[in-house]
Amino acid sequence: MFYQTSVYLVHYLSFFNAFHYVSVRAIASLVTALCCSFILGPWFIDKSKSFFRSKARSWTPERHQLEKDNMPTMGGIFIVMVFLITVFFWVDIINPKIWVFLFGLIGFGAIGCWDDWGKIKYNQGISAPTKFSLQLLVAGITAWAAIQFAGLSTVLSVPFFKTIHPDLGWFFIPWAMLVIIGTSNGVNLTDGLDGLAIGSLMTNFATFSLIAYLAGHLAISAYLHIPFAGSAEISVIGCALFGASLGFLWYNAYPAQIFMGDVGSLALGAGLALMALFSKQELLLPLAGGLFVVETVTVMLQIASYKLRGKKLFKMAPIHHHFELLGWPESKITVRFAIISFMLCLLALITLKLR
Repeated sequence: MFYQTSVYLVHYLSFFNAFHYVSVRAIASLVTALCCSFILGPWFIDKSKSFFRSKARSWTPERHQLEKDNMPTMGGIFIVMVFLITVFFWVDIINPKIWVFLFGLIGFGAIGCWDDWGKIKYNQGISAPTKFSLQLLVAGITAWAAIQFAGLSTVLSVPFFKTIHPDLGWFFIPWAMLVIIGTSNGVNLTDGLDGLAIGSLMTNFATFSLIAYLAGHLAISAYLHIPFAGSAEISVIGCALFGASLGFLWYNAYPAQIFMGDVGSLALGAGLALMALFSKQELLLPLAGGLFVVETVTVMLQIASYKLRGKKLFKMAPIHHHFELLGWPESKITVRFAIISFMLCLLALITLKLR
């Protein structure tokens, strides 16, 4: 709202012209989200103790079931709440990309919220087929709306190549659905230790905020030989997600005061995927978000190994629990995985020039 207000106020006071710059609003959104997190966090956690307590997940190590039982969860509601406050304050709300982005993020958050509430209230979330069907529906509508209303190009940008840009046409919709659903569930599987998922998400939000800004700048995108995606406004959203995630980490760092739950992991994962799609660099997600890929693949390998060989490949999957059972302290796993995520994001940024 402030952005639209500044458009009129600039005629009376030139100071407001500063808020027309995406870079200024991106930094402002990060700071706003962080301040909102500090102000609203204690209140939300206090309320969560009454409404959002849940049992520890049965497939986690036994120590978790003892230490983390009855912990307030559904902290993703807090992240999304702070994010929305920030977004409506700093972004250009008449930009159709914003509304498509919000639909996808809130849609996946709603699926996670339903699942979390079922686990809290009835000790059982929604069934896997229902959950996946809802994800297909939300992802499909989001992908279609991104093309139809937000002008998202169906051309695919291939890393390391300047001239290879295949046009997927309407096949871009199932491709985008795969990216959104895969990323959101990858983040969901990573959310198993205090600060683990949110720490890796922060580095990815920062990376794709920068990429969205570069892809939204005509001169810079031409210089880097990346598609001009008109995605500069998405960088403001990305900084809001980074700020909200950083604020949540204040309370989610070991030992956590609150968990994000599926409402947070699914929503933030979908948000990360949409940032990559709108900046036309979704093929960089497996590199920048390599940690989420590894977590997902270890689960798939564990299931396949058990069904085919009758033996486990890891002590427990996802792989962060494997390291736990090897004796690694939880805080050490979280920090080391965050370092790996940071390095992968740097490699992803390097590829923008290696074309």
